[in-house]
Amino acid sequence: MTFLGLTWDHPRGYDALAEAARRVNAGRKTPLIDWVKQPLEGFESAPIADLAAAHDLIVLDHPHIGEAVAEDCLTPLDELFPAEQIEQWANDSIGPSLASYRWNGRTWAVPLDVATQVVARRSDQISDAPQSWEEIEEIAKDRPVALSLGGPHAFLNLISLCASTGFVAGGDALLPNEPAWAALDRLGRLARAAPEGSSSHNPITLLEIMARGDEIAMIPLIFGYVTYARSGHAPWTLAFSDTPRAPGGFGGVLGGTGIGFSRHAKPTREILNHIIWLMSQTTQVGLFPDFGGQPSARAAWQNPKINAEWGNFYAATASTAETALLRPRFDGYISFQTAASAQLRDAFADAEDPETTLKALRTLWRHARQGARGLLDPKG
Repeated sequence: MTFLGLTWDHPRGYDALAEAARRVNAGRKTPLIDWVKQPLEGFESAPIADLAAAHDLIVLDHPHIGEAVAEDCLTPLDELFPAEQIEQWANDSIGPSLASYRWNGRTWAVPLDVATQVVARRSDQISDAPQSWEEIEEIAKDRPVALSLGGPHAFLNLISLCASTGFVAGGDALLPNEPAWAALDRLGRLARAAPEGSSSHNPITLLEIMARGDEIAMIPLIFGYVTYARSGHAPWTLAFSDTPRAPGGFGGVLGGTGIGFSRHAKPTREILNHIIWLMSQTTQVGLFPDFGGQPSARAAWQNPKINAEWGNFYAATASTAETALLRPRFDGYISFQTAASAQLRDAFADAEDPETTLKALRTLWRHARQGARGLLDPKG
């Protein structure tokens, strides 16, 4: 039988999986696996149950886990792989990437790809990586500095900035007053000084603009795409670096993707072995970077050859990946982060005071949690 997998429509999300499928399907009368693609916006917001109903394997990000568990549309990987295998993947993967797919004591996906919010800059315009948010604001006085605020990313900026000083979103209050007000104030200043029109773009569009023109010189919190760290993709190569954080603080929000099995799929030993091969050190250090992917294996992030070929992207952002922040994962969170981000974009544009903004965000947050099915906060 042929298993149908769904991934996202970007070379980083598709090319390595397509090559892996080509290799495993070679010489077979019936392909083992075929991959289809959906746009990034669908990847971030489409109901996971709808996607799982139409596919055997789903590439997803960790905030969908609470919804997926509530809908009972994924099979726990603990039922498909030995515990020792899952623990090996956890040990081999950088930062909390496998932990991000653990919920209610089960593992629902394994990390194929890792990204985090990092700093992106045009090194011809800004030679050194910024070391603090104060330095970022100074740079913004003379250079065009944008924020990644489109889609769900405005809210991710807020929780990332708070977590960089040790305050993690959660509980009934969402965030404590003082760090939230300070973060809202700083983000508002940067947003109002950003290049016109940049607030609505997704990360890929922002990076394309940076790499092809002079409208943006730096973005201090944006999901890293290794595509832009290598010469040849666009006229300008981008430099990536760690997000500033206080001692004990978290790095930028964790992104990337994991792969899980839909509840209706009937995995064979061949497809399970294919997943084991995709997660192997050989594949993660070889095939994935060779085909433009961002591997989850720590060994790939530390590999000198890979870093030399990809503009030192991995070494320059590994500290952020190791300390990356997990997003909330409760059922209903995806809709909340979309609504909260829209609220923030309006608040920044209107120069709304942080107290009023935080009050509105808490209203959205509490309403979302009241409607959630299952866990609200992580318990393994």
